[in-house]
Amino acid sequence: MKRDAHIHSPFCPHGTTDAFELYIEKAIKNGFSDISFTEHAPAPEGFIDTVPTKDSFLNKNLLEPYLVKLQQLKKQYTSDISIHIGLEFDYIEGYEKETAHLLNEIGPTLDDSILSVHFLLFEKKYTCIDFSVESFLHFSEQVGSVENAYDLYYKTLQKSILADLGPYKPKRIGHPTLIHKFQHAHQMKVDDHAFIMSTLQLMKERRYELDVNSAGLAKEYCREPYPPERYIFAAKELDIPLVFGSDAHRVHDLHQYYEKVYTDS
Repeated sequence: MKRDAHIHSPFCPHGTTDAFELYIEKAIKNGFSDISFTEHAPAPEGFIDTVPTKDSFLNKNLLEPYLVKLQQLKKQYTSDISIHIGLEFDYIEGYEKETAHLLNEIGPTLDDSILSVHFLLFEKKYTCIDFSVESFLHFSEQVGSVENAYDLYYKTLQKSILADLGPYKPKRIGHPTLIHKFQHAHQMKVDDHAFIMSTLQLMKERRYELDVNSAGLAKEYCREPYPPERYIFAAKELDIPLVFGSDAHRVHDLHQYYEKVYTDS
């Protein structure tokens, strides 16, 4: 079964307006039998988006139209492909109760979901660590070094795995090495092997799936999947379920590097 389970949509506030149907038709043409649209979920109540463009989250007023449209498409394409309705939820330290409330509200309507870390908390301020090279480098200076930024990312990621977010908490961890996105910009060699392995071990113990995310290969300063290939193999050896995700924000990127990242794993 060919599956792509991390796909964004025309509802993405920082993506393209490429129609759902274009994604679906391309998936069918490429022999995929199973896809999940996992748009960015609305922000938890009270959280203020800190990126300059204020476009990290789905507007909550658009949630119902998103769900309704996908319900229609599921029926329309039922004989051609299995379409799952999903969301990518952010784990934001300090907003666990609000996130659990959001999950309890939306969870029953979903077929699939992902839990990801994009925002890090330092000295009572939140920074989106994958927004831009400049913002990442500035954040690294604030926390003392690139290595400190990595450490904080993995500690937050592990908190997301351990967090009690209720019965609808996602069981798949998104792009667990997202902190690598700008590694060829800062050019600091950070040894995060122990952190990655301890994260995978925690995922195994807590029975989480791994988002084998190919998007990093298309990023100028990353040039590798999330996680890198050696850790995809490590996860496989730990019997962690591997789920491919192209993390496409436009039709052109759908299923990007599938053969390189997933079938070789």
